[in-house]
This record gives sequence, structure tokens and C-alpha cells, in this order.
Amino acid sequence: MIHDLVLRNRSYRRFYQDEEIEQGVLRELVDLARLSASGANRQPLKYVLSADHSQNAAVFGCLAWAGYLTDWPGPAEGERPSAYVVILGDTEISSSFGIDPGIAAQSILLGATERGLGGCILASVQRERLREILALEPRYDILYVLALGRPKEVVVIEPLPPGGDIRYWRDDQSVHHVPKRSLDELILDRP
Repeated sequence: MIHDLVLRNRSYRRFYQDEEIEQGVLRELVDLARLSASGANRQPLKYVLSADHSQNAAVFGCLAWAGYLTDWPGPAEGERPSAYVVILGDTEISSSFGIDPGIAAQSILLGATERGLGGCILASVQRERLREILALEPRYDILYVLALGRPKEVVVIEPLPPGGDIRYWRDDQSVHHVPKRSLDELILDRP
């Protein structure tokens, strides 16, 4: 059921790093993005797949993790992603990418969740450094990096606390808490 799949599709930031994800699985996940909607059907997105330990380490060094957790530099060695999908925009196809990268990222993550994997969409990326590491041509804009692996953490959705603080946080058991606004708060009643 889609509701359950969406509930399990959280932003995971700690993984069982030693559990590899095969290139074939990554290709199947990107195929879900390929089959998803694209503005004006331009299909301007391209992808770089990484499941190699040394390349993963280089990609990891270009990423910033969990902005609200200011005292946490990101996953420790052994808890880092097993794979990455770098979402690129091909500027020879389109000069803007609209909603396509978000649709593609969600499709990939829902597919990963269905397989017992998890991930995180990262937009805080040292793009020029990553461009050099991946030897990307200038025509490709780095849009997002998806970190993937089997989750090694628990993520809990809870109601927004009094005062409306939307910042996620971790408790002393390392459970990751994510406050969400209520449905009634999101839907505007109009006459």
C-alpha cells in the first residue's frame, strides 16, 4: 500500500555500510525515475551510480549531513551509505529542470524503500569538487546526491510540539525524531 511505503520512506543518514548494493539494483532504481513524469517530457536528467568503496568515500567527502544536528558531522565510518545516485541536469537538453529532480528522487527512494533500503536526498553538496571527482563535463549540473543503504537507525514521525518547532532531533538512544505539521494545519478551508 502506498501509504505504508511513504511512511517507511524517511531520510535515513546512518546505514549498514558493509552491505553492498549491486549496480543492477541501482539501475533498476534509476529506471523508476526514467519511467516517472517529466516536465514537457524533456527527460533532461542523467545519473551517476556509485557503489565502489573508494568512489563512495570521495563522494562522501563532498556532502554535508543533517543541518539541524549541528554537533553531528555525519555518519561515521561503518555507517556511511553503501551507494550513491548523483542526479544531474543535462543543460544541452534543457536550461532548467523544474520539478523533475524531485520526482526522480522520490521515485528512486520509494523503490529503495520497497526493497528494504533507505536513503537521503542531499542538496548540500560541494558541487565543483564532486564534478572533478566524477570527471563530469560542464554541461551537467549537479542537482542532488541520493545516499542509499540499508538503514541503521530508527526514524519516528511525531506531531509538531507546542511552539511549532520543525527541527528534527535525536534522543539519547539515537532515535531520530521528525516533527510534522497536522493535516488540518495544511488544508485551508475556503468558503
